[in-house]
Amino acid sequence: MAAREQLRGRRIMMSPRELDDFLSEQRTCRVATVSPDGRPHVSALWFAWDGNSMWLYSLTRSRRWAELREDPRISALVDAGEEYGQLRGVELSGRAAFVGEAPRTGEPCPDLDEAETLFARKNFGLVDMPHDGRHAWIRLTPEAIASWDFRKL
Repeated sequence: MAAREQLRGRRIMMSPRELDDFLSEQRTCRVATVSPDGRPHVSALWFAWDGNSMWLYSLTRSRRWAELREDPRISALVDAGEEYGQLRGVELSGRAAFVGEAPRTGEPCPDLDEAETLFARKNFGLVDMPHDGRHAWIRLTPEAIASWDFRKL
């Protein structure tokens, strides 16, 4: 499914190339989920971006994991900058998809080959993904993307 086009803030939105570069460079996102009673929950998490989807390696015994199992709606925010004129970021929203075994122990899973290579290289400086038997993969293929780069003002 193609992400909805950003209608507001076109002047400061990132181009597809800028968006890919930004998400490939950044390490941490803030993930928002919804509890069964409707309360939002936000947590920080490392991620990898493959050009189409955000890959999140989450603890399977976390509140985030439990909430996404009940309600797969998810939003993730990646931002950078300190001064107003330096602010830039991307918000992705859609539905969580659980990929591979949970928890992940490293059984062969071709659907995870690229994500694990990207994640291991980006976050651990390794070629192969280490597995601790406590984490598993969530894929967010965005239904909507909003981006901004105040450096364009």
